[in-house]
Amino acid sequence: MSDMYGKGILKGLSVSLKRFAETYLDDLSWLGKRYHTDKGIAHRGSKDARGIFTVQYPEEKIPVPEEFRFVPFLVYDEGPNGEKPLRCTSCGICAKVCPPQCIWIVRSTDPATGRPIPDPAEFYIDADICMNCGLCAEFCPFDAIKMDHDYELASFTRNVYDETRLSKSARYYENIRPVNARREDAARAAKAASRTSQGE
Repeated sequence: MSDMYGKGILKGLSVSLKRFAETYLDDLSWLGKRYHTDKGIAHRGSKDARGIFTVQYPEEKIPVPEEFRFVPFLVYDEGPNGEKPLRCTSCGICAKVCPPQCIWIVRSTDPATGRPIPDPAEFYIDADICMNCGLCAEFCPFDAIKMDHDYELASFTRNVYDETRLSKSARYYENIRPVNARREDAARAAKAASRTSQGE
């Protein structure tokens, strides 16, 4: 009986030894390009991988697809003089459609008339409550709120993001979601052209 258990232990150790040896052999065949490159990460995730194939997080990160969504952010357009006007008009649609109700908006008001101004005075998202569903981005009529790719949000405090932390440029959005950004730009251009033709 002890001989049988001894063979089992040796068999298990041989698997580990094989993985150990194959790791170094594969590393040599890739000449140092197996780690910290998109191609190397893709290879380790394929059926042809040998040896250790885990991603060495946080030094390495698996590329996320364009449709990956995490905590929302507010989009601003960069002006010629460095101004950063938010697309948000504080209409409140995002807060209304949010299932966990994690969005709070305080509208700006004209001090002379007391009427609301299409610019948020305060905008908060509780990232600890947010379920990353993307309904806020889907229903926003001004393309002012989008889903981010940044998933590294661990902290020792509560993650309630204000307008300053939520604001990111339209260029940033184009970088993380280029296909969607091009489609939206084309739709906006077509809409503007339609309005111009109707006005004429």
